[in-house]
Amino acid sequence: MTKLNLYLVRHGQTYFNIYNKLQGWSNSPLTEKGKENAVAAGKRLQNIHFTAAFCSDTTRAMETIQKILDLNQADSVTKPDTAPYFREEFYGSYEGTNMDIAWYNAGAPHGYKNFHDIVTAHSIGTAKDWLKDADPFHDAENNQEYWARVDKGIALIRNAGLPDGSNVLWVSHGNTLLSLVERFGGGKYDVTVRPDNGSLTQMQLTDDGIKIISYNK
Repeated sequence: MTKLNLYLVRHGQTYFNIYNKLQGWSNSPLTEKGKENAVAAGKRLQNIHFTAAFCSDTTRAMETIQKILDLNQADSVTKPDTAPYFREEFYGSYEGTNMDIAWYNAGAPHGYKNFHDIVTAHSIGTAKDWLKDADPFHDAENNQEYWARVDKGIALIRNAGLPDGSNVLWVSHGNTLLSLVERFGGGKYDVTVRPDNGSLTQMQLTDDGIKIISYNK
């Protein structure tokens, strides 16, 4: 059985993060604190040898992962593989919208006022479905569309021909980390709590499936 140890880091803080705006396929630059998040993550992981590294094709993810790899002292891979499969959820016409307004519009027709309440009563997948319904253009990804894309990213890692026991770096995004934890965490983690910028989540990938080892550390 092949086992891969995935180290998932949320990208550094961006301007849309501090403005409380939805940021999926759209992108805003790292703040100075965001650059510090990347450096802190790099120092934390500097002694771990990474056989491979993956991230989305957004600058916030690419800048974060490159800083981590630049600081690595364990003869790791020096460049990441980037692909749109690793992007954050696409929020359609709600890209760049205040998060509170967007999730209110998604939940209000169903009696819920915010993301926390939707997820507590239902799931993150339901939140995705309802946001697509609320999007006047219906371009936002629903749960099925989202996982059809992200699963291709997971398959890319699985089929990369990495040796058994390899450590893999994956710089990811807030809602994606929550979604992974909800799906593979066995109900052990509070998925209403967003991961911190630069935080570490560990996941194990085997032939038998995927397991979350720790979240938002």
